[in-house]
Amino acid sequence: MKRYNLLIVLLLLIFNVTTAQKKNSPAADLSILKETKTKIENTVPLVIKHLQAIADKESDNNIVTNGKAALGKEYGILESEWFLYRNNMKNCILNNSSKKAKKCMDYHTQYLRNTFINYSNYISNLTRKNGYLGVEGDTKFDFKPADITTKLSEAYLNANDAAGRMKGDQKKEFLGQTMSEDNKLTPFAQIPQ
Repeated sequence: MKRYNLLIVLLLLIFNVTTAQKKNSPAADLSILKETKTKIENTVPLVIKHLQAIADKESDNNIVTNGKAALGKEYGILESEWFLYRNNMKNCILNNSSKKAKKCMDYHTQYLRNTFINYSNYISNLTRKNGYLGVEGDTKFDFKPADITTKLSEAYLNANDAAGRMKGDQKKEFLGQTMSEDNKLTPFAQIPQ
């Protein structure tokens, strides 16, 4: 009888050690959402500064006016995709098993990456050195779609693991932070230009 008790104690000990190791797995740090938001918003003043340089060279303020309107449209596309991405990723975790959640998240991350690439290409072409009307300058953006989406994907995978260890309301509250105002893109018209 004592051997069985010892075996049970050993199994419980092993279970507790492995569970503790899992709990110490990479933290569900979603600060990358705020970093991504900042990187997106920081592109706007750089593009407008470049448009202003063109307008000054050509003495035509319509370049800035029309450029802002076009940039605002591209930013608007990105703004709505950013909202959808965060909401879809939250729903992938809340409404699916771990395996299905990963597949769901991979799909939405790929879609966001494509939107980021389109935006990145747009702003890069607009501000390229010796670009439009020969205005010098090669604007550097801290906006690399592949790097950003890789980090976002890792953060959400870790969040999925963490959410798996949580109960109902705790899980909803944890994942609800992805939709907070802090992670929402500032509307184009409100970005300091």
